[in-house]
Amino acid sequence: MEIADWRQKIDGIDEQIVKLLCERAAAAAAIGELKSHSGSNIYEPEREQAVLAHVAASNTGEIPQAELADIYERIMDVMRGLQRKKA
Repeated sequence: MEIADWRQKIDGIDEQIVKLLCERAAAAAAIGELKSHSGSNIYEPEREQAVLAHVAASNTGEIPQAELADIYERIMDVMRGLQRKKA
């Protein structure tokens, strides 16, 4: 494959990632509403550690664990912000 072919493949993958991030955001917002009604904290460090452990176990190795954790820490930070808007 040529560079243009790889870039087209990446564009398609990016579209899938955005769709999945939007689905994750909707789920996080719904959780934020539930947390608001129950008086729960938005930030749950134990849950975030569980998420990091889960994605680490799912990693096939193309992304080093530290970088994958960085990506997910940022994703969770954005999702907490969405939850706060729903709270």
